[in-house]
Amino acid sequence: MEKTAVFAGSFCPFTKGHEDIVRKALPLFDKLIIAIGHNINKKDLFPVEDRLRWIENLYHNNPTVKVVSYTGLTVDFCKEVGANYLVRGLRNPLDFMQEQELAQVNRHLNPDVETVFLLASPGCEIISSSLVRELWSNGADYTPYVSYKLPEFPAK
Repeated sequence: MEKTAVFAGSFCPFTKGHEDIVRKALPLFDKLIIAIGHNINKKDLFPVEDRLRWIENLYHNNPTVKVVSYTGLTVDFCKEVGANYLVRGLRNPLDFMQEQELAQVNRHLNPDVETVFLLASPGCEIISSSLVRELWSNGADYTPYVSYKLPEFPAK
């Protein structure tokens, strides 16, 4: 049986921290679906189409990685694509507390989906999409944290 995992997030933008988690997940699964979801608690600065293209370009040579977008609950999406694993990255204890709660709710909603936590590598634990957005929007150098060029920030 093929082991398929979903790595879901808003990925606005997809950072080197996300790449670190993907690198760790790839040997564990036959197929990894990077799924861009819509989070009502986050304001997306970059269109989904751009985020899809940026991530697809990073993994275009890897046939085990598929990049898609979805709406609704992540566990419902997992069922839709036949994934029994949900990959989550942990940078710090606060991440663990939030992710543990989410994993328990997901387990209640769909007991067939197991959440797999992967720890951020040293140096990646400080990287977040919100940090990159803050640097980008203020014209600061975000390039140490992202593997591709973001569009120019709109003039104020």
